[in-house]
Amino acid sequence: MIKTLVNAWKVPEIRKKLLFTCFIILIFRIGSMIPVPFLDIAEEIDVGKGNTILTYLSLMTGSAFTYGTIFAMSITPYINASIIMQLLAVAIPALERLQKEGEEGRKKIASITRYVTVVLGIMQSVAYYFFLRANDYLMVDSNGDQFTGFTGVFQAVVIVLVLTAGTAVIMWLGEQITIQGIGNGISIILFAGIISRFPTLIKQMLQYLDTGRTVYTVLVPVVFVLFLLMIVYIVFMDNAERRLPIQYAKRVVGRKMYGGQSTHMPIKVNMSGVLPIIFASSILSLPGTVQMFISSSKYEGTGWEKFFNAFQSDSWWYAGMYFVLIIAFAYFYSTIQYNPIEMANNLRKNNGAIPGIRPGKPTSDYIFRVLSRLVLIGALMLSVIALFPILWSLVCDIAIPPLTEDGTDGGMSISLGGTSIIIMCGVALETVHQLESQMMMRHYKGFLD
Repeated sequence: MIKTLVNAWKVPEIRKKLLFTCFIILIFRIGSMIPVPFLDIAEEIDVGKGNTILTYLSLMTGSAFTYGTIFAMSITPYINASIIMQLLAVAIPALERLQKEGEEGRKKIASITRYVTVVLGIMQSVAYYFFLRANDYLMVDSNGDQFTGFTGVFQAVVIVLVLTAGTAVIMWLGEQITIQGIGNGISIILFAGIISRFPTLIKQMLQYLDTGRTVYTVLVPVVFVLFLLMIVYIVFMDNAERRLPIQYAKRVVGRKMYGGQSTHMPIKVNMSGVLPIIFASSILSLPGTVQMFISSSKYEGTGWEKFFNAFQSDSWWYAGMYFVLIIAFAYFYSTIQYNPIEMANNLRKNNGAIPGIRPGKPTSDYIFRVLSRLVLIGALMLSVIALFPILWSLVCDIAIPPLTEDGTDGGMSISLGGTSIIIMCGVALETVHQLESQMMMRHYKGFLD
């Protein structure tokens, strides 16, 4: 990877694209530090502990959410809009036809996605405003009371509009990276937000070392080694694929013979990417989010307390539900993206067949069996990454007792989750592949030479 970046920097055209990408990232990080008007946030916003939608937003926005900045919503509305459009394309025939119309159809879908992003940005901004108002993070009058009447409405409108505008600006910045920079712009911005949390992770590890406990002196280096091994594991998982052999029949057209070659159909083991983890974590975060808006006195000592505790990230029940949902959503997403019957029909139309498998229904059944096994393998591999930080924290809570002398808590949690690591590695690999492709195109001499 480093060699690829060094070689790319030597090419003037690619160097300009790299500098442009870095410039956009710089703008994104500066915007993540500019506070929204009418907010009074001296320190980080308390988003609670455990598994809530607020902790998820804080992770994905590079802590911009916890400081109430103009980019507090970050790119999450666009990601949600893209996922919604993918799901609707399966349910709505008109969107499915647009996907098959080529470049023009994709432009129309991209335009619709932008409008959906703005709508979701407004909805999230309104919810964020009420959260800030309920927790006294808004500016108040001279008497210490919240603004009401016209002033209160004006305050709310400005906050919502600024946050929504920040979402639209980030979406535009991402598109500029895609057009004039390197890599997918939306992915690059998401990557930058996740990377910005590294100093917090390092600070957290140093705080463990400052306790002076021997167990932390041993475990902190182990965490960094496991982090590197996890990156290697993700790279292996991302590149793993099953290649189905394809044989094309020979056919004579005029005086020439076409076909007859042998090739393969590559199917990635992790065909659904990080989406099963995102879907699973989003669903499991709903009870924790609801709990934040309910007074603890209303459910303490009742069955609801056990219910809410089961959805905390430090619960074994949570780890089990997380595992089951990841597998379920992996199968759900693969069903949407891959149609064995359509794949078999396309092979038959092109005079292709899988050796030893008859065309038609036997081919579709064979592809379905292969997909089912690959989805299970890919889901299990994803589960290892997603559950490792949770299981690590649970085991450390049991193995490391709290100190009684100075009151230092026991256990050892990892603030960087499996979702972040998978996104980070996937974006890095995709960007390097694009760099290699552009360098190959530049050095290709063509047919004239």
